[in-house]
Amino acid sequence: MMQRLLGGMKQLLMLLGALLLLAVLLWVAGNLWVLSHSAPYIQSNVAHCQSQRIGVVFGTSSWTRTGVRNPHFNARMDTAARLIHSGRVRHLLLSGDNRTRAYNEPRAMWHDLNKRGVAPEQLTMDFAGFSTFDTLARAQDVFQVDKAVLITQRWHLPRAIYIARARGMEVTGCVASAGAVAGEWRLRLRESLARVAALGDLYLWGREPYFLGPPEPILMPDEAVRPPLLETVVEVSADDESR
Repeated sequence: MMQRLLGGMKQLLMLLGALLLLAVLLWVAGNLWVLSHSAPYIQSNVAHCQSQRIGVVFGTSSWTRTGVRNPHFNARMDTAARLIHSGRVRHLLLSGDNRTRAYNEPRAMWHDLNKRGVAPEQLTMDFAGFSTFDTLARAQDVFQVDKAVLITQRWHLPRAIYIARARGMEVTGCVASAGAVAGEWRLRLRESLARVAALGDLYLWGREPYFLGPPEPILMPDEAVRPPLLETVVEVSADDESR
């Protein structure tokens, strides 16, 4: 009896070990796949970032849980403003979470960029960018953006670029560098898992954005007058920093 019990436990441990090894292999392979396919499209120097009509800025909280200004938010706003002022980008799509009336990432980005000298007519807010996938799906399907430069941190860009290009968008990435940030390893670890999940979103379970709507193409002031996007609140649960 004891021998059968020990034999069963040994088989169970071997099975668990095999499953763990498989999970590690999938994690490594998925990350290498996404990183290798996105690397050619990432530029670290703003002066060398590809010129595009539209820049997509990914939302994040302007403050951290500890009550200090979020360096990732500042870096994204700084990079976006520099792209506008250098003429490399003509218009910015600010996409983020608007989960409640008290938490509004696109509005915070709009105010910050306006303070940095970016004109209101160069800014469009997307209030339903609840995730990286949703931001890109809505940029393509709602705002009719097929070509863009994506603006976010280096560790976030590979997944964003891969998702966009897998959906048929012609995108490049411009790194928003925040320098050394305490605790960033947690975001990097979570991002490595999110890259693998993105492959499942694209190729296995056919993920769809949480909320779409009618097409609202982004038109420049010299192209046409576009009515302002109505700000809506959609109640969802979302993470706060990189998504």
